[in-house]
Amino acid sequence: MTDLRIAVVPGDGIGVEVIAEATKCLTAVADSAGRAVRLTPFDWGAERYLKTGVALPPGSLEMLRDGFDAILLGAMGDPRVPDNRHAAEILLGLRFKLDLYVNYRPVRLLHERLCPLKGARREDLDFVVFRENTEGPYVMMGGHFKKDTPDEVATEIDLNTRKGVERIIRHAFAFAQRTARREVVMADKSNVLIHAHELWQRVFKTVAAEYPGIAARHLYVDNLALQLVRDPRQFDVIVTSNMFGDIVTDLAAGLQGGLGMAASGNIHPGGLSLFEPVHGSSPPLAGKNVANPMGAILTAALMLEHLGWPNEANRIESAVASAVEDRQTTVDIGGSLGTREAGEAIGARLRA
Repeated sequence: MTDLRIAVVPGDGIGVEVIAEATKCLTAVADSAGRAVRLTPFDWGAERYLKTGVALPPGSLEMLRDGFDAILLGAMGDPRVPDNRHAAEILLGLRFKLDLYVNYRPVRLLHERLCPLKGARREDLDFVVFRENTEGPYVMMGGHFKKDTPDEVATEIDLNTRKGVERIIRHAFAFAQRTARREVVMADKSNVLIHAHELWQRVFKTVAAEYPGIAARHLYVDNLALQLVRDPRQFDVIVTSNMFGDIVTDLAAGLQGGLGMAASGNIHPGGLSLFEPVHGSSPPLAGKNVANPMGAILTAALMLEHLGWPNEANRIESAVASAVEDRQTTVDIGGSLGTREAGEAIGARLRA
């Protein structure tokens, strides 16, 4: 792929600031390689929603599918929209309507001092989490009965389909095989959720049998959380459900330096995919030039890797690692730079 067409949705709060640095790095790495990344911004977010009442304009999905190779999305959320309806309509709308069933979270440690575990080395933290992204409790199939009364009942349905479970597990094994990973761990809570997660058990065993060269191991999700802190070296590929994946990947982000260092992709293999840093919009920090842009920049690298630019993706990750080594970072990971200055330190390395 010679030129890339990227739809850029900066979002709300600090999303606007960190995505600005990510797009600068995309341009820098493309220019240095004699390639082109065409970035088209879209103002979908709280400001537009408050003015127009529209979160995702009509025809957006068709326009994105026909005109772009990927979407780069910033954080969503604004206290002026109390229920964050716009964020749900944009992020979840894109996730479900584009069927982005793979949430891809690589967990790599770029410097030993970023990990809170005593004695951790860079090579001790290098695994991937695949989270099922379109089912589970997040489909919002629930409701209230006798709301705001002493007898109120609230329900949320944990939806799991054979198709949904099988395709994310199969994706995890195929990734492990393609990247020469030795093991896939599946995490559930089948000792309590005996119907929904028994399905995960059966499908995991069935798919694992098709990959005899890859070890397959099951852990209850609470044990997985324990083992991630106790000894993350044991993990290669982890696959789990939507809600558990949401929790486990934040724990994993803590091991690599915090949410400001975490990259993420929402992927439909072979189709249009969306990439977003996983931190929130953090309205109190917005406009203060203090947010860590590295998660957004690493997300841009993840997007390039997915789109077939592995050399450029590796260059961005190396530039980020070099900036961390030299403490040219924001305060949260031990530096003294602002958002723009940290982004520029990485961009300078890419232009060199």
